[in-house]
Order: sequence, then structure tokens, then C-alpha cells
Amino acid sequence: MTKLSVNLNKIALIRNSREGQNPNLLPFATAAINAGAAGITLHPRPDQRHIRPSDLTAIEDLLKNLRQNIELNIEGNPFAESNESGYPGFDALVEKSSPDQVTLVPDNESQLTSDHGWELKKEHNLLAKTIEKYNSLKIRVSLFLDPDLTQIRLAKELGANRIELYTGPFAEVFQQSGANHQSTLDLFKKYCDAAAFAGELGLGVNAGHDLNLQNLKMFSSLPNLAEVSIGHAIIVDALHMGFTQTIKEYLIALQPS
Repeated sequence: MTKLSVNLNKIALIRNSREGQNPNLLPFATAAINAGAAGITLHPRPDQRHIRPSDLTAIEDLLKNLRQNIELNIEGNPFAESNESGYPGFDALVEKSSPDQVTLVPDNESQLTSDHGWELKKEHNLLAKTIEKYNSLKIRVSLFLDPDLTQIRLAKELGANRIELYTGPFAEVFQQSGANHQSTLDLFKKYCDAAAFAGELGLGVNAGHDLNLQNLKMFSSLPNLAEVSIGHAIIVDALHMGFTQTIKEYLIALQPS
């Protein structure tokens, strides 16, 4: 069965919109785990728009105390350096947190979200050293890739353990055309071929970006799919599923005692 790693970035984004610690990430991480999630994903960006370095420490401590073999996955650009805002650099965060997995993405600081995979020929030498280092620390390395067979082969040559397929294009076509449209089926086959090829090379396959309750059933039939990382859609669906009841609770609180 494919594992679910819950991305808590959006919880942190809401918290950071005001002063204080509400909402606190820890109860949401605990709730995700109690509901059956196999991992927690955090993406600490240099601008600290959502996840802060202190969040990594808090979540790491939580997972250790739970002792349930829940994995910590840290996403980010391995070349992100320290800055004056208190971001210590991605590499320093990884060394301090010792996650089970790092998902390396080619984001620059101006990107709103991860929206493309690596061009591994361009970053080959630098990434090779980074992957070797993380492997020596017994951290699983996953590279964020488009469903491109050439890039997948290069990921294997670089020493990556897994790839994470960028699923944004699939989600977009699915939303526009539906599951049974030929454009959706053709693109999904491209993802299936990529996943099968990765499996032949001995690479594990993760996936993420804009997967949701509508498209996940189809995408979860992908060959060799080990894990999906989902955050935005989970938070949106949680708001929809719980919003009405929350309003009712507030109205009850307003009733005279």
C-alpha cells in the first residue's frame, strides 16, 4: 500500500500570518499520525514563509517520543544558503534534524511553490556530492523530477535512492478534462512508464503536487508508488469537511448559558 506523508506547510503559513503559535503544528502532526499517516513532510524555505527551523526541531522531537516509526521528510533546495533572517541553510538543517528522507527540489527563492523537476545534467557535479554526503548520513535521498526517462536514469547514476514525480501537470489535465479523457490517459501513461522505468533501475518512486481526493485514486495505481506527499489539498478538504460543524460550535458558544 502506498504511504501518505502529510505536508504541514499550510498550517505553518496560517500561524505565521499572525503573531503567536496558533495554530501549533504539533497537534496537527499528532492528528495526522493518529489518523494513519506514515510520515510528516516539512519544506523550510529561506524566507521562512511557513516552516521555521524551530519547527523541524519540534517535529523531530515529537516523532522520536512517539516511537511509531513515523518518517520525517524534509524538502528543499540543497544549495539554499544561510541568510540574515535566521535561516541557517538547507544543509545545516538536514544535518541537525537527521530526517529519514530528504526530497531535493530545484526551487529558487522567488518561487511560490515547486513547479518543475531537476535538470540533472546542469547540476550533476554539485548534486552528486550532496547525495553522497546524505547517503553517508544514512538519509534517504529523493530527487524531484518530471516524468522524463533521461532524468530518471541520471538520478540513478547520481546515487539517489528515490525520485519524487512532480504531479502538477497530471493534476491540471485531470481537473480540466477528467479521468477518462484521452489527454489524461496519455499523460498518465507517461507517468506510469516513468515509474516502471525507475523501478527497473532500483529507484523507489514518490509523488506529489496537487494530488487530491479527485485524482488520487487514479494516480495511486501508478507502478511502484511508495509514497505520496500531500499538504495543500488536505488542508482545503479539512476546511470543507469541518467548516459547517465549526460554525455550529461557535453559534452554540454564543447561546446564553
